[in-house]
Amino acid sequence: MPYVKTRDGTDIYVKDWGSGRPVVLIHGWPLSSDSWDPQAMALADAGFRAIAYDRRGFGRSGQPWSGYDYDTLTDDLADVMEATGANDATLVGFSMGGGEVARYMSRHGGRGVVSAALIGSVVPYMLKTDDNPDGVPEETLGEIADGIRKDRPKFFADFFKDFFGVGYVTSPVSQETLDWAWRLAMQAGLRPTLACADSFGHTDFRPDLPAFRVPTLVLHGTGDKTVPIDPTGRAAAAGIAQSQLVEYDGAPHGLFATESDRLTDDLLAFLGK
Repeated sequence: MPYVKTRDGTDIYVKDWGSGRPVVLIHGWPLSSDSWDPQAMALADAGFRAIAYDRRGFGRSGQPWSGYDYDTLTDDLADVMEATGANDATLVGFSMGGGEVARYMSRHGGRGVVSAALIGSVVPYMLKTDDNPDGVPEETLGEIADGIRKDRPKFFADFFKDFFGVGYVTSPVSQETLDWAWRLAMQAGLRPTLACADSFGHTDFRPDLPAFRVPTLVLHGTGDKTVPIDPTGRAAAAGIAQSQLVEYDGAPHGLFATESDRLTDDLLAFLGK
C-alpha cells in the first residue's frame, strides 16, 4: 500500500517497514519521509513497525493547491493512521512534523497514541511576539519566503548549511548529504513549500499542549539556528505534563543526520520504556 487517499482526495505516499508496535515518523520541512530512513530501518530491525509518509505537497505525495494548514495536515496524519491500522502507536515529529503531533493530540484526541516524541520541533510557538519574546521575528520569516520566491535552488543551498551546522572550516555532514537534502527540498512544489513555511512559522500550538496525556520525549539541539530551543523544545517540555527533555549540547537542527546514531538510540530507549 504505497499510497493512502485522504478525506479530500490527496494521495499520500507511505512507507511501511517491519512489524510490531507502530511508530509513525513525520518529517520536517522541506524534506520527505526519506530523511527518516536510518531511524526507520533501525526501528524495524528492533521489532517495531516504522510508518513514514510524505507530507502533502512534498516528496512523492500529491501537490494540491490547498490544505497546508495544520488542521488539514493533521487530518492527513489521521487518515494515514486509519489506513495502516496504526493503533497503540508512537508519533514522532521532526521540526514542522512536531506540529502535526501536537494538533493530532488535541484535534483527534490522541486516538490510538500511547507515546510521542518531538525532535527539533517547532512546538509550541515559533513566532516572536510580546508573550513569546524568544521566538523568531516576523521579518526573518518574511525573508525566508522572499528568498524562496526569488531563487529557490539558491535559497535551499544556503539554508541547509545552518540546518546541518556547517561552518567555514568544519562540517558534521558531507557535501553529498547537503546535496541529497537539497534534492529532497526541490521535489516539493513551490506552493506547498511557501504555504507550509507560513503554517509552521505562525501556528501557535500552546493551546494544544494540555492534550498531551502520554509520555513524551523532547529532543533538541542547543545550537539549533533553524528552530531555536528556548521558544520550542524547552517551552514544550515545560508545558507537557509527562515530558522528558534531552538537550544535545551544541547540536544543530538536522539531528537525524548530524546525531543519527544517538537519536536512534534515544528513540529506542524511550520506546523500550
